[in-house]
Amino acid sequence: MAEIRIRSTDERISGEENVRAFLDKQEVLYEHWNPTKLPAHLQNKFVFTDEDKAEILSTFDPEIKDLASRRGYLTWDIIALSDATPNLDELLKKFEQVHTHTEDEVRAITAGKGIFIIKGTEDVGYFDVELEAGDVISVPEHKPHFFTLMDNRQIVAVRLFIETEGWIAHPFADPSFQKA
Repeated sequence: MAEIRIRSTDERISGEENVRAFLDKQEVLYEHWNPTKLPAHLQNKFVFTDEDKAEILSTFDPEIKDLASRRGYLTWDIIALSDATPNLDELLKKFEQVHTHTEDEVRAITAGKGIFIIKGTEDVGYFDVELEAGDVISVPEHKPHFFTLMDNRQIVAVRLFIETEGWIAHPFADPSFQKA
């Protein structure tokens, strides 16, 4: 279940309803899918064949299509990151820069853990959303954020897009951001 850490105060918010209420105020969509739907042989796997990826997408097809129809997403795929990912550290450097997009950044976590760092309202500032299997998040277009892995350095997620070319980041220089 997702947990939030407000960076300026180190306050933590947990519990699905509390997390959802906080993220709603920050205009961030949060949902929860049932991660146990995923077949056991895929639940703790982080290197996939194309057939494995197709099986994950098929397993969550009703949820994906529901979310896509409500939010206008046109395409989706699977991303899997772990220490087995070639050039993982270089890839993470790309992700770990504050940026925005011209569309929502949507991730439905099917295995592992990750963190979205998001710029909230003026009174909140930056906050971390710690995600695990079953958590679904949509960071709105133009909202400054970035993503990184947690200590386990493993995650699998369904990504949904409006733009068929996928993930396009626009750097966001913010002198108020401090890694912490």
